[in-house]
Amino acid sequence: MNPDYINLQKKVKNYTEIKKSTRAYREIWDKSLKDTIIKQLETITKEVGLEAKIETKSEMENLEAIVLSLGDVKSGMYKQVNDSIKRHLIKHNGSLIYQQLFNGKIIVIINYPYIENYGQPHPPKKIAIYRPEELKEPFFLRHLEEFLTEIYQWEDYDDDNKEDEPHQTIGFKLNFEQDEE
Repeated sequence: MNPDYINLQKKVKNYTEIKKSTRAYREIWDKSLKDTIIKQLETITKEVGLEAKIETKSEMENLEAIVLSLGDVKSGMYKQVNDSIKRHLIKHNGSLIYQQLFNGKIIVIINYPYIENYGQPHPPKKIAIYRPEELKEPFFLRHLEEFLTEIYQWEDYDDDNKEDEPHQTIGFKLNFEQDEE
């Protein structure tokens, strides 16, 4: 072989291995990992008394997601449409997501709570990206702890928090912006 091709040959070998890993990761997800994630989340939430809904989103093959959702509720805020009609604002309480990536690895994401039509939702927080064999039992507990910490900090926001993040000033413009004429 031409010595000038050695570097390119290594890259071809790496590329081939990555494609092989992607296929293997997808197989692991289908055969066991998806069920393992669901069982771990069900066990932990039941044990600690966390009311949550766990569902699989599978609109796209090999891009499935497992979503642990804290649900949707009336926010307690509403717009008075007329004397007898109130339009309630819906609050999404947040979710923890385990989703397959295009390469078969798993990304773990926190979706923060938000109230529809009231300020801008906070962008999701990426916890980590894992190869299937890296997702071990203790990680699920740690992910849920981080998720709940983020959620209760969002819920308990006040000016004692160290950072004044724009998403936390929700409603300021909605409540105090001047009507344009």
